[in-house]
Formats: sequence, C-alpha cells, structure tokens
Amino acid sequence: MATRAYWSGRIRLALVSIPVEVIPATKSSSRIAFHQIHEPSGKRIRYEKVVPGIGPIDTDDIVKGYEVEKGKYVLLSDEEIGDVKLEAKKSVDLVQFVDQNEIDPIYFERPFFVLPKEDDEDAEEAYIVLRDALRKSKKVALGQIVVRGQGSIVAIKPCGKGLLMETLRYADEVKKADTAFDDIPAKKVAPDLIELAEDLINKKAGEFHPEKFKDSYTVALRELIEAKLEKRPPKDIEEAPPASNVVNLMDALRRSVGKDGGSKSPTRSSGSSRRSTAKKKSARTARKKSARKRAAA
Repeated sequence: MATRAYWSGRIRLALVSIPVEVIPATKSSSRIAFHQIHEPSGKRIRYEKVVPGIGPIDTDDIVKGYEVEKGKYVLLSDEEIGDVKLEAKKSVDLVQFVDQNEIDPIYFERPFFVLPKEDDEDAEEAYIVLRDALRKSKKVALGQIVVRGQGSIVAIKPCGKGLLMETLRYADEVKKADTAFDDIPAKKVAPDLIELAEDLINKKAGEFHPEKFKDSYTVALRELIEAKLEKRPPKDIEEAPPASNVVNLMDALRRSVGKDGGSKSPTRSSGSSRRSTAKKKSARTARKKSARKRAAA
C-alpha cells in the first residue's frame, strides 16, 4: 500500500519553487497495541461518555473546555476553534539557513521524507540543486508549514539521495535544562577517572547501526502471543545479565577497560569508599527529586 502523503505543496527559495510530497519517515506497525477485553465474554470493552451525578450523555452535548482554575472551564465549540485554525498554505518558504549542529536535539520532534513530484523534470532538477547546495554548505534550511490548521517550524536537510524534513518544537514547548540540572554539584573529579572513562569510550566507539539494537520487549510480547495461540509455553528471550553493584568507580573503570582491578583508589580505602558512596548516593537521590519537582512545575 502506498504511503499517504502528510503534506503536498511547494518548497520555495526566493524565486525557485519546487513541487514536493512529504511522507512520514517512521512507522508504528511494529509496535504491539492492546485492547481491553471483558474476560468472561471475550468481547472488547467500550466506553460511555458519563457525567458524574447525571449519567450517560449524548455526544452532541459535548463541547471542548479549557480549565482556567480548578473546576472552572471556558467552553469552546468546534466552530469557534475552527475559526482560529491557520489557513492551509501550500508552500514552505525557506527563510533561514543554520549550521547543522546549531539546533539543539531537544527541539526535533518528528521526521518526514521530502520527495520531488513525479513526472516533473524541472522539479527534480531544482530538488537536486537544493539538496546538493545544502550538503555542500553543511547548512539546514528553516521554514514553517501549516498542516490540519496548525503551524510547525520545519528543518530541511540532505538525507542520502533525498531530503529529510523534521518538525521542530516551539521555544515555549521546551523546558530549560537549568531547572532539571540545578542541583548537580559543580565539582572536579580526578583526571585519571576521566582518562579511564575515555579509554572505555574509545574501546566501544564505532559507527551507528540501528539494526543491531533489538526491541527485546516487543520480541518477548510477540513470542508470548504466538505461544498463547499455539497453546505452548513461551520460549525464553535472551537478555543481557544485570549489572553488578559498583562500589569503587576507579576499580570499575579499570575492569571495564580490561586493566588490573586489584589496586585500590589512591584517595581512600575500600571501607571509607563504601560509606562515602552510600552518602553520595543518598544526596544525589534527594537532589534528583528536588530537580524533578522544579522541572515539572
């Protein structure tokens, strides 16, 4: 089945106009979705719209409401909300170009493939010019798009033989990292600890191959479902052994990079290290809880 276009229109750069189609770059079909089932009858559970103290109500009586204070709402009809929707533009104007590493990853939301309209040689040529110019300049193009009445910032960059478009979050949708990391102490650690950690990073460095990472949970769920259908016990799914509790960071790093793990930390004995580690762990837990509360506020 052909992928349904998320958006169809034109990418515009000054007087250059490129007709394109935008399709999702991700799929959710590999994920397993569950329904709630009434076990005695085996039938799917449906939900009624119910108002406390009144009971089931007609769907025609439902409107949307924005809570301005506890239990108090501003009511809005679909028509009123529809009047606010942005007019569907059929073009993305490229208004700015930034370095590829200038956009913080936290702003990226959802990826899409951008394809040139078929049977249009001029469109294909302009598309290739834009792709190659972005690749050569190492820039990302920024613009805005309107889909289903809502606007989004988009970033367009080269991707293999084509172009990738990613929707971005607006600034007021992103929390500031300072509120989450405020309680992390500003302290210096021993240089040899950092060197050992670098050795470990370099030892495990390599190219990114996403196919090497398996969704063990989904695999186990599929096996459980198939086993139920076939009326047999599910097969065991291989999992990595759990990590052991680490008491001494220096020793753990040495063991990780394959060095002698018998020597002790030069700064403290193993007994005092255990007590110190326990105190630090307790303090870190308290700081994390405090940071989470502020970040959620």
